[in-house]
Amino acid sequence: MTQVRLADFRNYRELELEPAPGLNVFVGANAQGKSNLLEAIAMLGTGKSFRTVRDADAVRYGAESTTISGAGHIRAGTVHLACTIAKGHRATRKTFTLNGRPVRYSNFLGKLRVVTFVPADLQLATGAPSQRRAFLNVALSQEEPRYYRELARYRKALQQKNALLREDECDAELLDVYDRELIAAGTHIMLARHRFITALAQAARAAHARFSNGSESLGVEYVANVASGEPSPEGIEAAFEARLHHVAASERARGAAVAGPHRDDLGLTLDGRSLAVFGSQGQQRTAVLALKVAEYAISRDRAEEAPLLLLDDVLSELDDERAGAFLAGVGGYEQAFVTATHVPDALPPSANVRRVRDAQILGDAIAC
Repeated sequence: MTQVRLADFRNYRELELEPAPGLNVFVGANAQGKSNLLEAIAMLGTGKSFRTVRDADAVRYGAESTTISGAGHIRAGTVHLACTIAKGHRATRKTFTLNGRPVRYSNFLGKLRVVTFVPADLQLATGAPSQRRAFLNVALSQEEPRYYRELARYRKALQQKNALLREDECDAELLDVYDRELIAAGTHIMLARHRFITALAQAARAAHARFSNGSESLGVEYVANVASGEPSPEGIEAAFEARLHHVAASERARGAAVAGPHRDDLGLTLDGRSLAVFGSQGQQRTAVLALKVAEYAISRDRAEEAPLLLLDDVLSELDDERAGAFLAGVGGYEQAFVTATHVPDALPPSANVRRVRDAQILGDAIAC
């Protein structure tokens, strides 16, 4: 990332920032704008906030719109990105530009890839399955444009099917049309998840072994709602079709779709036992660190270039040993952004440290 510009974003009226290569650290008290800055940078990669689902929340109080823009170097060359959110009387409108031209969200997503680690991610070990599915969806949507398209297609068909199932009289022919859409899109989603989680399991296990000195073994497993055996397009498609047939009566009785990748989960174990049930808080944090290191490594290796690494007030949640191990684990980063209320002890001497106060990035560096 070579440039970031904000206009009326959160508590920033205006900001122009030229980040340094390597590790950028932003230090300041709470509510000064540190997390807002990382949120904006992340939106240049994902187009969405990691803090809220309401786009209007990102617009500075009293303003009608906000624009986030930036430039970065990727393997294909320099890319210029911008995201604008405008509040209206009836709805909020979000638009995207790529190299100065308006584009759809699907063409914006992933042009500048990011891996984020925020305090909420520590709940990946113990939170609801929806949190782990969101983790998979964000990673895969940035990596593979088709995955996002198939996910959007699946969600639309799922919404239509659920609406139909709630009706007093269910049109069987229309229900079959929706099921065919779910099978087609769902097959791609499940196959992509299987491949990603297979790689994630191997990388996370290796990272966790380094963090725990080999004393514990982290298990990562794809808990698919549709059991298919052999992970091939034909096998998944046949298994999904059979599963939908098996639960058809139950779905009509409940008025909701109960089978498909929208019910998937990511299984996490430590020495063969449930991490959520049996793992200590420290063990759960170490496991999530390993997952994030693995996500970063997969993104870097598959695209053959390093994504941006964004750490929002996470190092303060970790002891010095775990924080240092995490930074060492992603030591191949080309550029990383870290926020903290104080200078973390684990930072390398080369880190570029700046102070954030009242939505301003002060020019004075802070010694590590």
